[in-house]
Amino acid sequence: MMRTRPLKVALLGCGVVGSEVARIMTTHAADLAARIGAPVELAGVAVRRPDRVRAGIDPSLITTDATALVKRGDIDVVVEVIGGIEPARTLITTAFQHGASVVSANKALIAQDGAALHAAAEEQGRDLYYEAAVAGAIPLIRPLRESMAGDKVNRVLGIVNGTTNFILDKMDTTGAGYQEALDEATALGYAEADPTADVEGFDAAAKAAILSGIAFHSRVLLDDVYREGMTEVTAADFASAKEMGCTIKLLAICERAADGGSVTARVHPAMIPLTHPLASVRGAYNAVFVESEAAGQLMFYGPGAGGSPTASAVLGDLVAVCRNRLAGATGPGDSAYAALPVSPMGEVVTRYHISLDVADKPGVLAQVATVFAEHGVSIDTVRQQGKDGEASLVVVTHRASDASLSGVVEALRGLDTVRGVASIMRVEGE
Repeated sequence: MMRTRPLKVALLGCGVVGSEVARIMTTHAADLAARIGAPVELAGVAVRRPDRVRAGIDPSLITTDATALVKRGDIDVVVEVIGGIEPARTLITTAFQHGASVVSANKALIAQDGAALHAAAEEQGRDLYYEAAVAGAIPLIRPLRESMAGDKVNRVLGIVNGTTNFILDKMDTTGAGYQEALDEATALGYAEADPTADVEGFDAAAKAAILSGIAFHSRVLLDDVYREGMTEVTAADFASAKEMGCTIKLLAICERAADGGSVTARVHPAMIPLTHPLASVRGAYNAVFVESEAAGQLMFYGPGAGGSPTASAVLGDLVAVCRNRLAGATGPGDSAYAALPVSPMGEVVTRYHISLDVADKPGVLAQVATVFAEHGVSIDTVRQQGKDGEASLVVVTHRASDASLSGVVEALRGLDTVRGVASIMRVEGE
């Protein structure tokens, strides 16, 4: 039997995502009510610019006083889509204190303060859901947190930023340079006027922190995530990747150590084999590859950003939270019982692709090979090309630690036959 009294929802933010949330709540009101077991009512919308026209939203619902809205006491669920750390953090904790559960799309805040927010929600017996914080419309957090709760996840490997994937895909398929591909992404609306958060890996790092914490039941903070941007990736890197049967992606990689005693979380460009499912992810799409003991290998794929896709994830959380509200229950909260430490990047073991500019003369390869051997790094393949006294030398290693490879690079730069290190890229997905 459906309850007639509606559940009241406060919306914080009415931009690209917020306006879509409001639209879907209105146009799909009957379906949402049937799925929840009670009507949902948009009770207020907090914005910064109240004079802007917002089609389909009753102007009487618009307010600039977000604090007063979340303090009303009759609000059942607060949907936060304003982003950033403050005032979002204060508004969310205030909402809990005044009896509301919260649905958020705020990856930066969850990555930085997720533990404190979960604790605040638990103290008040309320829910904190944030499916939309990672990979847009792709169901990912709930499967990791609920569907795989009985499994042991060992690795999460993913493309979690559509802007960078669009740029790298253009460089791969058209031969465009980085700036040319970025300009096209900006013109199409995939990249912001200031793309730093995307291309330098900050956005992906926040998502990696969230995924690591959920997958490994451990506290992983944003500062724990190693981050490396993709602005130095060149057309020459893609040419080298193709010669290896690979392409290049900006990856978020969350791993449990082989001995199970620690985890790592990192974001950086990497070569992956064309045979890997992530290699075929094109344009601005996202995909996340999960490896677990019982389920094996799973891949989640779809649009990772945009108003409608992100709103879809927000509304999914809204339905779940409203159902919990009616049942007088709460859903899964924070799970950090494993408390696994986060290992530094220097301990990460992977393969490497190193491109060197060297003198084209006898003995160079032997010198380079000796440096690798002295640092305990085994060479898989070597390719050398040269003319007119200059040459390029490409070395692909077997698996080695980041610290060992750093020692190799420092020693190589000390050789008079090595003119420079053109590029270093990790090889993943094997």
